[in-house]
Amino acid sequence: MGTTHDRHSDKDADFSAYMAARQVALYRTAYLLAGDHAGAEDLLQNAFAKLYLSWDKVRDREALDGYVRRIMVNENSSLWRRAWKRREHSADTLPDTGVVDTYDDGMGGAMWSFVQTLPPRQRSVIVLRYYEQLSEAEIADVLGISVGTVKSQASRALAGLRARAPQSLHPHQSGDDVR
Repeated sequence: MGTTHDRHSDKDADFSAYMAARQVALYRTAYLLAGDHAGAEDLLQNAFAKLYLSWDKVRDREALDGYVRRIMVNENSSLWRRAWKRREHSADTLPDTGVVDTYDDGMGGAMWSFVQTLPPRQRSVIVLRYYEQLSEAEIADVLGISVGTVKSQASRALAGLRARAPQSLHPHQSGDDVR
């Protein structure tokens, strides 16, 4: 049996390797949830800190990304973060925005401004489904909700996005086009 120091070193090495390998991909999720780079950095840092504290308890190493995503969703939805965001004030100048006519990866694009206006749970479902490409079952697992709730939240979110987005951002549908 190794010493406590050896186990601690192994834990640190394993955690550091995971963090180095997955930080970029998980930062993308954090950015999509938080809506800005500073918020994403805070969100990801808090998620990694919580993961480190629970590292020895996580048995299924294949599920680590899902575990970190769930931490980020919970952190992003917490009352503390929402109260802090309400105290933020808008700047005198708007950041440069561009129109992306290809796949919207959430890092820019006109549709993203509408996604940012969704309530936290709807936004989480949209981010995980359409930006992270998770299945409804995977989203339900990450968020700790039923698949039916995932479907209803996605439906409400998409209806809200359709109502807010100008016609140029979604295909024109004639009255005859029933989907």
